[in-house]
Amino acid sequence: MKNQTKALAVHLFTATGAVFAMLAMLAAVDAEYDMMFLWLVVAFFVDGIDGPLARKYDVKTNAPEFDGVLLDLIIDYLTYVFIPVFALFKSGLMDGWSGWLMMIIVTFTSALYFCDTRMKTKDYSFSGFPGCWNMVVLVIFALGIPWYISLVLSTFLAITMFVPVKFVHPVRTERWRSVTLPMALAWTFFAGWAAWVNFLPGSWASWGLVVTSVYLLFAGAMQQVIYDGRDI
Repeated sequence: MKNQTKALAVHLFTATGAVFAMLAMLAAVDAEYDMMFLWLVVAFFVDGIDGPLARKYDVKTNAPEFDGVLLDLIIDYLTYVFIPVFALFKSGLMDGWSGWLMMIIVTFTSALYFCDTRMKTKDYSFSGFPGCWNMVVLVIFALGIPWYISLVLSTFLAITMFVPVKFVHPVRTERWRSVTLPMALAWTFFAGWAAWVNFLPGSWASWGLVVTSVYLLFAGAMQQVIYDGRDI
């Protein structure tokens, strides 16, 4: 298979995320949140491996007719922001004034962040919270977090999008990757497990989500503290 064909196949693979986004949205409209998150986990998995494939087959050179970065951002906004926030509002976990406020804050700030040219740091971490609301909302569903804590958490993370605090990229951030990548894979596993059992209270999946989420949330900031922020 020629490199051009392989590169084109990577773009087609990335585009499947749009299909999974639609399936997740249909499930969310029907209030089937377990199925919604299962589709979002599949999309999350695709998003995790299409980047390394794109670099391996040099899609910018071998398939330049499609902008892989733009394609990825479009799908990411749907699967990371739009659909999870819709589900959080419609589920009743955050409705009324708190739900409206959360929707406005998260969708507005995320739209700005996704087109921010300062998104990546020199070591390929993220500068500011990378808008992974799919992960945040799934944890809220799994733990049944009260609306007032969810509102504070959403507001805080929205603010940190524009603060020079690092958040690790599980694949591209080289420092601690031997820990970060397994943590990200473990998070994906626990997320799928939690959705599969329909967010059963007391499930071991919930504890797994807590541990992996805490690491992924704070690892970048810890690196800044330890290494004096030399990479940002």
